[in-house]
Formats: sequence, C-alpha cells, structure tokens
Amino acid sequence: MKTVAVLGTGIIGAPVARNLREAFAVRVWNRTRTKADALAASGGIEVYESAADAVAGADVVVTVLKDGPAVLEAMTAAAPRLAPGTVWVQLSTVGVTAVEELARFAGRHGLVFYDAPVQGTRQPAENGTLVILASGPEGPEGGRDDAQQVFDAIGSRTVWVSTEAGAASRLKLALNSLVLALTHGTAESLSLARALGVDPRLVVDVVTGGPLDSGFFQAKAAAILAGDYTTAFSVDNSVKGTRLVLEAAQQAGVTADTAAAGLKRFQRAVDQGHGAKDMAASHLAG
Repeated sequence: MKTVAVLGTGIIGAPVARNLREAFAVRVWNRTRTKADALAASGGIEVYESAADAVAGADVVVTVLKDGPAVLEAMTAAAPRLAPGTVWVQLSTVGVTAVEELARFAGRHGLVFYDAPVQGTRQPAENGTLVILASGPEGPEGGRDDAQQVFDAIGSRTVWVSTEAGAASRLKLALNSLVLALTHGTAESLSLARALGVDPRLVVDVVTGGPLDSGFFQAKAAAILAGDYTTAFSVDNSVKGTRLVLEAAQQAGVTADTAAAGLKRFQRAVDQGHGAKDMAASHLAG
C-alpha cells in the first residue's frame, strides 16, 4: 500500500484524510496540532509534528490549505525531505498567480505536480463526493495513476481539464464566480421577500422542482430560513475566494461586476462579526 501525506486538516482536509484510509497509508500534518490529533483518535492515521516529517518517504503529498501562501509555506518547510518524483496533488483553491508559483516550486524540486482544486465543501468532503478539477501530466510514468487513486477515494467525479498545470485552477475560478452569484442571489431573494411582507418560504416553494432549482439553492435557502450558519465554507474564505476571482478577471480583461458587488456584501458580513459563519450569512449583511 502506498503512503500519502496530507498537509492541512481543516474543514476539507480532515475528511479527505479519513477517506484516503481505504486506499493509502495516511499521514497528516496541520499547523494547529489539535486538529490533526482528532484524526489520529479515529484510527488508521498517523499525525506528524512537522510537514517535513510527514512527507518523508511518502509516495503522494496532498495539500489542502487556506491559500497559495499557506501551501507554499508548508511545502517549503517540507522541502528538505521531499524526494524527486514524489506526486504532489494540490487541492486548495489558490488562484492564477499562486498556482504558477507552486508549479515552479514543483519543477525546482522534481515533483510531479497535479493542480486539482475541488468543487464542494464540508458535506461532499465527508461523503467522498467532491468533484475534482484536475490538470497535470498524463501516463502512469507521470504519476497520474496515483493522482487518480487519490481522486477516486475522495470524490464522485474527476474532470481532467488539461495536461497543463494551472488550467484546473482557472476553471475553478470561473465556477466560483457562479457559486458567489447563487449565494448572494439566494440571500437577497429571501431578504427581499421578507422585507416586502411575503413569507420567504414561498420563494423556495415556487423554485422547487423548476428551472431555477438546484441542490445548492436548497441547501443555502434552508440554512438561511433556519438561521443555521454552521460553516461549510466560511464568509472569511469567501472574501478570499472572491478576491481571487476578481484578480483573475482583471488579468483576463473581464469586468466582473457581480463578483465586485458580492465582495462588498461579504465584507459587510465580516465587519458585522459573521466572518466565521457559513457563506450563507451573506443574508445577514442585507
């Protein structure tokens, strides 16, 4: 059985590590050790004090961290014990500029780099039903078989975007733009209904089963109506993600008005003390 080292055991990283146990011997590291220790208690996972110790001798390294700088910091710390030819599966959403820097890091250290951000948050990660957007070299000699084994353990579907590192991250930003629009649209629609004296549950009733319906709409609407903002993806992280979308749009010459307005709404939620809540707390910033 091959060994995988997971760097980062937060909302996505922890269930990723648990789901990898069936296919790999799993090691984990996290900057806050207590989060990783909780995984060890569930069995089948070894916790390491440093990123370098976690990756030593691993066949595959998986990074699931907050942003590009956090990923680069962890991999730089791990570098002294990274063997050339190690497969690196990078699941974090890092944006266009950062993924290029990470690819250069992989090249300098002889790593086989797979840019593979995921679509999905806490529940899909726990259920092993993430959708993986993957780009990287073809062929078993390049490590794609190992990467695919990781994806099969943590996801329900893998979309191979390109052999070019960075292509998957660019697709993820386009998808995130849609996620942001759906989140704010749902929040504003329910707020407007209530303000106009209409039961907001009727919005959900009308949408259900029709062309505007989706699992995402149902989940966020249910959270808003229940006032339950248990974090699947936080407002704080949504601010980060929106800025990545806007940065990419600017570089590409696209005017992203919806994302720009959405950033202001998320920032209001943060300023009002809702940063740690789920992104559905956009509703509270109205």
